[in-house]
Amino acid sequence: MEDVKWLLKKYGSLIALMIIIVITGSIVLGKRSSERNAEEVWESPIEILSDNTSVPSGDNKEISGNTVAGEDEEESETESDSEMESSLWFFSQAEKCLITEAEKDELKDTALAAAEQVKEMYKDIELISESSYGSNIKGFTREQCRKVVSLLGEAGYVSITEDTNMENYGEVEDFYAAYLEKRDAMVTVFDVNRDGLIGAVTFIYRNNELQTYYVGIGWQEGGIPEIKNTLVSDIAEIKLTEKGYFIYAYKDVIAHSSLRQYWRIKPLSDKCRELTAKYVYGLSYVNYNVLVINWDSSNVEDILMPCMFEDIYRIYTGENLRTENWRIPADTYEKIMTTYFPVSIEQLREKCGYDEDSNSYEYEMIFASPYPPFGEVVDYSENADGTITLIVDGVWADYNSDLAFTNTIVVQPFGDGTFRYLSNTIEQKELEVPKGGR
Repeated sequence: MEDVKWLLKKYGSLIALMIIIVITGSIVLGKRSSERNAEEVWESPIEILSDNTSVPSGDNKEISGNTVAGEDEEESETESDSEMESSLWFFSQAEKCLITEAEKDELKDTALAAAEQVKEMYKDIELISESSYGSNIKGFTREQCRKVVSLLGEAGYVSITEDTNMENYGEVEDFYAAYLEKRDAMVTVFDVNRDGLIGAVTFIYRNNELQTYYVGIGWQEGGIPEIKNTLVSDIAEIKLTEKGYFIYAYKDVIAHSSLRQYWRIKPLSDKCRELTAKYVYGLSYVNYNVLVINWDSSNVEDILMPCMFEDIYRIYTGENLRTENWRIPADTYEKIMTTYFPVSIEQLREKCGYDEDSNSYEYEMIFASPYPPFGEVVDYSENADGTITLIVDGVWADYNSDLAFTNTIVVQPFGDGTFRYLSNTIEQKELEVPKGGR
């Protein structure tokens, strides 16, 4: 569901869960609802707002619905409107808007004009799960998202999608330069959702104040774009790092949400993205010691703890771990761990909760930690012995840093697609290294 995905990115998983409860309640009342299953184990939420919503008029609450390209805007009151109104307190609503009504109309027209540039990508779409909260596009792939970003870029728009370089990022740099010089400026970024819906996010700096004006673009069958909604939000601060992260924070931070949002605007090589996806995604800086202490085969026991298996299992299988009676069969545990680390079965049995009677290991659940950093490969070297040395920067956008610390990780790839972590060293940069599981 697109509103839930937007909430996950903007306001955190707890808020999204509360919205899901609201939606589930509508099913009990006999109203239509929609569901969306996760397409991947580590799908990053992407922003989009809900469909068919309205609120009392005023600059501070402009959430409007359904303007179809080439048609006049129609206003209607439905039961779904009042349903969504009851959830609007989750959103950060600006008390006033920095831009005029004419400028809002121009931004809506721009969003629809941009959508017209890519409508061929949507002409054969099939909509599913239609409800007052929007319609998902069936089977829209990551490659299709990237193609939409490319087409928007060719047409001159700033555009981005998950795990893809931003097109025309120089306009964001120009906006930030104007902001530093206290000159009024605007820039619009088209964020292409994983299911093909598009959010046009305009950053506004005017009269020493910052806001975003959001226009959500959805699609009708046949590739007809439509404006789903708009939203005005106050921004407390923005920062463009030397490395190329555009980090911003909403003025009103909701409890349990992310502190800051971000885009990587400067390009990262396809190879670095590939190495990040294979070797770094899925490892935690805050739950165990793999990334946060210096280790190799001589002291590998220092990183062994039961909770780490859940993430290593996911890296190996691409699936979430399921257990019976909170136990993991020893053959499964030992096969995976001795593949991915230079450890012996004896070391595992000593450190990771082995039970001889059941020939199994205890399952220790990982609980989510607030505001965790993540790593991205920024450089690498392929060594003569077949190993790869990865230079990994810790990005901690919630604390305004894309260079919090730097890891040097050595991995050994195997012919079957698996690999082994051989060592890690970490160097503190802008922030203190997390404590991990110590």
